Amino acid sequence: MPDFTLGSGADVIHDIVGVGFGPSNLALAIAADESPVPVSAVFLERQAEFGWHRGMLLDDATMQVSFMKDLVTLRNPASRYSFLCYLHSRGRLIDFINHKNLFPLRVEFHDYLEWAARQVGDVVRYGHEVVDVHPVYENGRAAYLNVIAQGPRTAIALRARNVVFATGLRPELPAGVQPSPRVWHSHDLLRQVDQWTGARRFVVVGAGQSAAEATAFLHERFPQAEVCSVFSRYGYSPADDSPFANRIFDPGAVDDFYTAPAQTKQLLLDYHRGTNYSVVDLDLINDLYRRMYQEKVLGRERLRMFNASRVTGAEDLGDRVRVGISSLITGEQGELDADIMVCATGYRQADPSALLGELAAHVRRDEHGRLAAGRDYRLSTGAELGCGIYLQGGTEHTHGITSSLLSATAVRAGEILQSVLEHRDAPSGPSPAELSALIRSVPAEEFATA
Repeated sequence: MPDFTLGSGADVIHDIVGVGFGPSNLALAIAADESPVPVSAVFLERQAEFGWHRGMLLDDATMQVSFMKDLVTLRNPASRYSFLCYLHSRGRLIDFINHKNLFPLRVEFHDYLEWAARQVGDVVRYGHEVVDVHPVYENGRAAYLNVIAQGPRTAIALRARNVVFATGLRPELPAGVQPSPRVWHSHDLLRQVDQWTGARRFVVVGAGQSAAEATAFLHERFPQAEVCSVFSRYGYSPADDSPFANRIFDPGAVDDFYTAPAQTKQLLLDYHRGTNYSVVDLDLINDLYRRMYQEKVLGRERLRMFNASRVTGAEDLGDRVRVGISSLITGEQGELDADIMVCATGYRQADPSALLGELAAHVRRDEHGRLAAGRDYRLSTGAELGCGIYLQGGTEHTHGITSSLLSATAVRAGEILQSVLEHRDAPSGPSPAELSALIRSVPAEEFATA
């Protein structure tokens, strides 16, 4: 552990120290700012500025969730941090309404997130990566936590009654594939692509939305290049965004999932994977098929699909990358030389266990070794730990498919803040029931006259 200095206000024990500052902890910072009772919160983010999947902010890519599932609306429809307030501040509210679309451009939604992040920027320390969290004991009980973060010049320590981990996702490559100058994950697409203007062949691996978007983008951006899409499915599968299926993203669905038997939990995850995992918007599927058919008609096929196939390896040879491909139907093995291989093969949830250090001995796990979390996203710990550890993400096994998704971010942030305040030793002030009503949403009668 590095040497460190105490952060400013060294005697302050914050109600919340957030680890990571993506949309989830941004929503929590806003909920704390809107709290009817004072909340001391600080957030630590290793990036130098706010950023969310910047490498895939393609000009024509749209969000896959409604703008009403922003950082605040489902918790507080009257919030000044809503997407509609953002549009008003940008002078585009009427234009957006006339557009008759629930799904904004991804670049626009990212601009909204940056707009919101700037408004709570005073509670964020960018360029600080958390390297350790350890308890401080008083009378044999952990009274608070020390959060150690490495900054640009030195490490600092912040004291917290509660730590909220929202460390996001980590890019995942196919088994046996290592990143290299010619092998990237799709999250680096826009950061890397400009240096390859002379590329003649790209290989894109994956069957989900990002893979389809990368395929379409490269096919259009490089009109002289061949784009080969490799995926294990027979064809791209459309996302199920029908009204009844979308109810799996409702706040009430978290309650149902949390209390369901383990077997039912798994059934629900299996049934509803088509709403979120390895699926593609139908309009994009149709567009790619149209392109491929048009090329067959014109006699120059640049868009090639290696379906029912998997990548067996990739070797960066310096002047090209050699990609091994195996047919899942025939077992036939082959190789494909390309300039670039883009792996749109998803992400894995970042595991905060490595940061827990000695705290790990106090945190309970289930029979499968997974972190055990309560309905309020607070980890289950021994009585000797008087402080709270919360997760935003990494709780799909207990809370369902919305564990880290934008669909539930506003409500999840409100529930975590409510739990923090209910556990705080406050001799006076609103009761837990009153806090619930104030924090989770604005009363309907008040909103109607707002």
